[in-house]
Amino acid sequence: MTPEAARPLRADARRNRERLLRVAVRALSQPGRDVPLEDIAREAGVGIGTLYRHFPTREALVEAAYRDEVERLAAAAGELLAEHPPDVALRHWMDRFVDYMTTKRGMADALRAVVAGGGDPYAVSRERLHAAVEQILGAAAAAGALRADVGPEDVLKAVSGVSLVTGDPASPGAPGSPAQREQAGRLLDLLLDGLRAGRTGD
Repeated sequence: MTPEAARPLRADARRNRERLLRVAVRALSQPGRDVPLEDIAREAGVGIGTLYRHFPTREALVEAAYRDEVERLAAAAGELLAEHPPDVALRHWMDRFVDYMTTKRGMADALRAVVAGGGDPYAVSRERLHAAVEQILGAAAAAGALRADVGPEDVLKAVSGVSLVTGDPASPGAPGSPAQREQAGRLLDLLLDGLRAGRTGD
């Protein structure tokens, strides 16, 4: 257990940690760039000593940044359900999942270094994302908005496929470009349409 896990952080320390994680995700998701930790600390508006107090190694920062992305995506399920009908909430969540997959691919080299060093950044990611989708699907089925015969694994694999296809460098535009985001949006709309209630007999 880390010192941070053993005791609550002060408000200022918590803000510093959150800023470091946000900056780290942006910096580490740029393939081919080995961004110095000093640059990450500087952009977050803290000293390098503050970074090391929160994350004693580069690998610790990478793992924490990735896990934070997973937790934000998982938490978004409940937040979106509170703001939208279940089917609309799922569509918004799909957009966020595609963004998450883009970030994950960008962080691939950094995450491989964590795994090589004995870390396991993926330990709970699958479980957390599975539960998030299950939450939305359960609400949608109860409301009669989406088919009840679709499971979280189906949705995760389908949206992952959309992300992989539209993030392929061979597809129109650079990865993450407006053209690719538009294409991803069209495919996600088609996917959601196929999940709507009443489609089983089509």
